[in-house]
Amino acid sequence: MNNDIIVAVSTPPGEGAVGIIRMSGNGAVHIADKIFLPYNKDVSLSERRNFSLNLGWILAADENRIDEVLVGIMRSPHSYTGEDVVEINCHGGGAALRACLQRCLDMGARLAEPGEFTKRAFLNDRLELEQAEAVLEIIRAKTERGLQLAVKQLSGKTGRFIAELEDRLLGLNAMVDASLDFPEEVGDLDQEEARMILQETIGTIDSWLEAARRAEIYRDGIELAIVGKPNVGKSSLLNALSRKEKAIVTDIPGTTRDIVEEYINVRGIPVKLMDTAGIRATEDLVEKIGVEKSRELIAQADLVVLVLDFAAGIAGEDMEIFQHIPAEKRLVLVNKEDIERKAISEEELADKFSSARVIRASVKEDYGLDELENAIEELLLPGKQNADGLEIMVNMRQKNALLKSLDFAENALQQIGKVSLDCLGVDVWGALESLGEISGRSLKEEVIDRIFHDFCIGK
Repeated sequence: MNNDIIVAVSTPPGEGAVGIIRMSGNGAVHIADKIFLPYNKDVSLSERRNFSLNLGWILAADENRIDEVLVGIMRSPHSYTGEDVVEINCHGGGAALRACLQRCLDMGARLAEPGEFTKRAFLNDRLELEQAEAVLEIIRAKTERGLQLAVKQLSGKTGRFIAELEDRLLGLNAMVDASLDFPEEVGDLDQEEARMILQETIGTIDSWLEAARRAEIYRDGIELAIVGKPNVGKSSLLNALSRKEKAIVTDIPGTTRDIVEEYINVRGIPVKLMDTAGIRATEDLVEKIGVEKSRELIAQADLVVLVLDFAAGIAGEDMEIFQHIPAEKRLVLVNKEDIERKAISEEELADKFSSARVIRASVKEDYGLDELENAIEELLLPGKQNADGLEIMVNMRQKNALLKSLDFAENALQQIGKVSLDCLGVDVWGALESLGEISGRSLKEEVIDRIFHDFCIGK
């Protein structure tokens, strides 16, 4: 690892009350001391106590004052990176930040690479790799639920799960090695115990992968398309769910001609709502393009809500749209439940839409929307109420490592009693090595570099 001093702006670009410049490395405090004029001139910055905030000025090379700032000091090893860290809190204008940053560069610091502060925290044993990756998950979290899962990962929950599983596999590996190296003293491998350990390992990894699937939905969200004939209430539904007048609503059929999108939070799941053009036969060129886009979205979306109208009844067009929606994506919302004379009977709904969840609603009266949100959650997270309580945030890299470990463990289980102990040991060790990729213990340096490259500069 480089021992040079790195510096970067850690706050987003643009005007703001405060902008922060972060500097890390042995000698960071000394650099800050050279360019900082404190209000209390009796004590230099280098002599000030740890975790202190110091008011003063950043000076230009000609001793002119650039900006009034607060300088925070966090000395090694009690800092984010494990090194000496200085944070200069400037005013949030771009000119002030650039000038203060340039002074740090002039004094010998270099501009940090993306994610280099967090990478140093990992290399200095301040964070495990999965905790470092949790920092990125926190930054990217779209909902409070996604944030909660990322914070649990940052607190080391994933690392504890991995450590428990590694301990189990290490025990099995020791059993295999002992029987292989000292057969007379130890005897043959206890195959029943080995099977039990591998079965428990496979069950645990399976549970993790299912928990990861749930967490993936909370992190990445889904796309939900609202489809149906013209004038059944699609745009009204989008407006009601988003709590804003996003889409134009009129009595004129074909008002919506392009896709109208809005993001909402459904039970902690980020949902991209897409209001589509009413699907019908039309000679209007613009509307025809909108209808074609609507059909494409049915295939693209994760879930599709078909909106019907209690007043209009069920027509052949409704059923044609319904048949084009894959069965696992279907939700049917029948609008205008509040009207007295309905053109759709309960028998019709039960007969025609037996393969879908049917919600009776009145978008106008805000009735049935809670049930719709419940249905969305249940379709995306089946069996959530009966889940084992395991909650972990797993990214694609970690998921692939778990799948590799699972493959090795399953192969080892199948080969017990059929292959030599040294062959069995290869699979057991492969399962262990794959888990080590999650913590970073068995990753090459170039892979680690690539992981931190996804971070923003200044983090």
